[in-house]
Amino acid sequence: MVADERARHRAGVERVRARREAALRDRMGWLSLVGLHWLEPGEQRFGADTANAIVLQAAEGSVPRVAGSLRVSGDQVTVHPADAGLTVDGKPVRDGVVLLDEASKEGPTILELGSLRAYLIRRGAGRLALRVKDIAAPALREFAGLDYFPIDPAWRVAGRLSPAEPDATIAVPDIVGDVLTEATPGMVAFELRGAVHRLHALEAQPGHLWLVFGDATNGSETYGGGRFLVTGPVQPDDSVEVDFNLAYNPPCVFSPHATCPLPPDGNRLDVRVEAGERMWTVPGLEH
Repeated sequence: MVADERARHRAGVERVRARREAALRDRMGWLSLVGLHWLEPGEQRFGADTANAIVLQAAEGSVPRVAGSLRVSGDQVTVHPADAGLTVDGKPVRDGVVLLDEASKEGPTILELGSLRAYLIRRGAGRLALRVKDIAAPALREFAGLDYFPIDPAWRVAGRLSPAEPDATIAVPDIVGDVLTEATPGMVAFELRGAVHRLHALEAQPGHLWLVFGDATNGSETYGGGRFLVTGPVQPDDSVEVDFNLAYNPPCVFSPHATCPLPPDGNRLDVRVEAGERMWTVPGLEH
């Protein structure tokens, strides 16, 4: 029975890892992220010309010297094309069309320019940025899988959620210097290496917890900024399975242009968590 349970556990972890790697191989996944351009009020031109406010380069094909411009007025951004190669859904961009950001119900308006795909994101106190992906990016083309610690059921531990008060929040810093106020369902306690540890939890999919944590492997075997983990479902008695074999890297491992959250205050463990994803380096990029 024990052997059967170990086999089921291994198979479950391997399924999660396979889905993870499939998502990274997606043309619009994190490996295609090649640019992040913060926007200012007024007009900003974009294209290959280095005199532009937003300079664009593509792994394949050429980019027009000036492909167009973005005009920021308050919290609204409009696009003004200067080249017929600039499209949305394969159709020429209409002058003055308002760009929707990634948080809109309809999803972001994605500007297409050769192999480049660009759309708006909002961060911090309403800061706007143009996120640029390249569906022909070398990192995407050369991706050969992730590196992991060996799967070990000893890193699957029983935890218990101490629920927070309704509407409780915690401060979560990110890699670009913002500090966000995020809802927290509480703290989850668990035992590792004979000691009890506690981590502030964030909300994941309904009924699950999202842990942004650091540990003593960070900066050597794993990413210096910590890792992420989604727990099992929280049970009616507040028990929850925390499987560190499922710990995964933040997007900042795959691109220097991501805007990753960092562990909140108190979420850095003083033990080595030798489970989950190890460090991965984009070819030519040092972390």
